[in-house]
Amino acid sequence: MIYASAAEWRAASDKRVLLFGMSGLGKTYLASMLRDTGGWFHYSVDYRIGTRYMGEYIADNFKREAMKNPFLRELLMTDSVYIASNITFDNLAPLSTYLGKPGNPALGGLDFAAYMERQGQHRQAEIAAMLDTTRFIARAREIYGYDNFICDTSGSICEVVEPENPADPVLTELSAHHLMVWIKGSEAHTAELVRRFDRAPKPMYYQPDFLERMWGEYRAETGLAADEVNPDTFVRWTYAKALAHRQPRYAAMAEWGVTVTAEEVAQVRDAAGFTDLIATAIDRKRG
Repeated sequence: MIYASAAEWRAASDKRVLLFGMSGLGKTYLASMLRDTGGWFHYSVDYRIGTRYMGEYIADNFKREAMKNPFLRELLMTDSVYIASNITFDNLAPLSTYLGKPGNPALGGLDFAAYMERQGQHRQAEIAAMLDTTRFIARAREIYGYDNFICDTSGSICEVVEPENPADPVLTELSAHHLMVWIKGSEAHTAELVRRFDRAPKPMYYQPDFLERMWGEYRAETGLAADEVNPDTFVRWTYAKALAHRQPRYAAMAEWGVTVTAEEVAQVRDAAGFTDLIATAIDRKRG
């Protein structure tokens, strides 16, 4: 770890932290809170994915839909309108919409091959966006004068690394420049995330082997053809299994850094509280 002790962390003039864990447990809450103090640079991996690496895919998808409308088609063909994504740190809907869900096209579903192609695009984008953090640490300092840096990762980070491989290139690079911090949820948190997802199912990135297995198992269980699958029903069915699939991967990633609980995160109200939270986690790790 880049901080050998809690005392070294507290004394550091350039605090650099990477938060990871399931979506909904406090990564963006902490990053936004620190950003609002004015002393921290907030790097959002999802925002970087949706702007730098998948922005063109997203915009082209909007344009394909617009071309189906004769009125908008004419405006596009004459360069009379401009169509772009308005993705923000707090609104990642354009990225989720592009990823989509497989199944019945009449219900908004994608052909499974097209869906997997978009999943592959996301994988490459996520890896690239994470590796960009090293450059942004320097950029934040040199351009904006920020010494403290918080990286708010995607919930799918555990799907694009091999945490049990000590030579994993992504984790090796990230851990060399950040303190890796896992926000660990309880079974109650997991149950609440499942309930929340059930109310509003959204597209997600999954490992291809896992996703293909889930697609096969779901169709075998239901007896549905690919174009008969309700996209929302499939992703609801998959979500709880995905959380169980991810948990041991997050735990293995935690060996590269420290662990805090979602309950501890919920108690943090300011930068001083965050400093205390991480110091406690380092002490716990050092035993």
